[in-house]
Amino acid sequence: MTKRDILILPDPKLRLVSEPVARVDDAVRQLADDMLDTMYAAPGIGLAAIQIGVPSRILVVDVAREGEEPAPLVVINPEIVWASEEHSVYQEGCLSIPEYYEDVERPEKIGLRFLDRNGAEREIEADGLLSTCLQHEIDHLNGVLFIDHISRLKRGRVLRKFQKQARQSEKA
Repeated sequence: MTKRDILILPDPKLRLVSEPVARVDDAVRQLADDMLDTMYAAPGIGLAAIQIGVPSRILVVDVAREGEEPAPLVVINPEIVWASEEHSVYQEGCLSIPEYYEDVERPEKIGLRFLDRNGAEREIEADGLLSTCLQHEIDHLNGVLFIDHISRLKRGRVLRKFQKQARQSEKA
């Protein structure tokens, strides 16, 4: 298992739409393990493959609280099959947009169909933080960032901040 580098805004790869995984094999399982290592080291509660530069429809999440047993979930080719009409607001952050947090409104509950790390089809119902985290990571697979759900003014500010940081890093 290997910790990988996480792409940071404004990297254009973050806007790519990820491709479905054709077959779950050892390479896909290794990628998922690397993603979990990367997510835990960051530390974070979710990571999409595109965030480490791999445009495949794979994400990992673990919303276990500190002191609880880790509960990693590997999600391949996710598909939201239903979403509740009720919405909830969570303050979201993103490993690709470090140290920036904003309230985002999303459906409170979702039904999700996906392949697990062994290639078996699964369906789960998610609510609360797990629902929010899964929707956030699925957005990544579609080239959408959580800042796309906030006002244009706030989004413009954060984009300019990270573009400026990227320019300064290039000069250094």
